[in-house]
Amino acid sequence: MQPVRLGMENQTSGNANIYVTRLTGKLSLETVHEFLCMLRPEPASYLVLDMSGVSFLDSAGVGGLVSLFISRRNTGKRLALAALAQQGVAALQVSGLTHLLPVYDSVDLAIRQFRM
Repeated sequence: MQPVRLGMENQTSGNANIYVTRLTGKLSLETVHEFLCMLRPEPASYLVLDMSGVSFLDSAGVGGLVSLFISRRNTGKRLALAALAQQGVAALQVSGLTHLLPVYDSVDLAIRQFRM
């Protein structure tokens, strides 16, 4: 059996204050610790997670997204999720978090929201 992986690729947004990271693979119990260790220290004011490459999101992954959202909010920074697959949207809906976490259909829409 292959190990579960979550890839994180930095992308440019054209604005130094906005940091975009594209996630690929599974955001799950096996990968959430590394996810948080990599993204919690991010100093950019605005962080956009491009979730288009996330093939699976479990409750631990959802918890990791909430934890990252709260830690950023507590330090005056913002987080947005973009381009979630249907399974990811369903995981957020089941947990009732669609009203807490800002979710956008695309990375461009999330970036546009931060520029307002």
